[in-house]
Amino acid sequence: MEYISYDTKKIIIDEHLQQQRVIYHSCKRCFDLFFSSVGLVLLAPLFLIISFAIKVEDPKGSVFYSQTRIGENEKPFRMFKFRSMVSDADELLPTLLKENEVDGAMFKIKKDPRVTKIGKFIRKYSIDELPQLLNVFIGNMSLVGPRPPLPREVKYYTQYDKQRLAVKPGCTGLWQVTMRNDVGFRGMVHLDLEYIVRSSWKLDIYIILRTCIVFMRPNSAY
Repeated sequence: MEYISYDTKKIIIDEHLQQQRVIYHSCKRCFDLFFSSVGLVLLAPLFLIISFAIKVEDPKGSVFYSQTRIGENEKPFRMFKFRSMVSDADELLPTLLKENEVDGAMFKIKKDPRVTKIGKFIRKYSIDELPQLLNVFIGNMSLVGPRPPLPREVKYYTQYDKQRLAVKPGCTGLWQVTMRNDVGFRGMVHLDLEYIVRSSWKLDIYIILRTCIVFMRPNSAY
């Protein structure tokens, strides 16, 4: 199954058609609720270990990091992650913006000086994303969907880009398990829209399985 033709023609989302997929979206919510509940219980020991490691390296900061993200229909929400950066990371961001290595409305640099030692490890294996299971349980995220952007990123979105906000954002998605940091902003948008158009149980299961592989064999995440 191949889904990385990110340089093809533009994709236009049929919002009316998406609204008619009531059964798929209802079943997906039940799936999200069940597996986020199970995941939070089973991963509790890992959460304790990671929390201890974060506190040992940087006692000043909190274990978890919450950040405002933009979700479905441009609705803001608080997204949770394990803290992988120094406690004053947000204050240091303005000094690093000029070093952005990704085109478009997104910020990433491969050797971000704000990332801690434990942060590098949990990012490599995507462990820092696990607290988002709480977002899934609450209902402002899904297990599978587009990456939730920051408000400052959405300010630069075109109407075409905003199509990726037509569904709930996900903990993992087509972009994350295929190209991730190997493509720029346009490539990410295309893959997200491709997911929305092709979304199905088959594709969701494919993405979840690929995510499990990423945990065991990390991709180019940073």
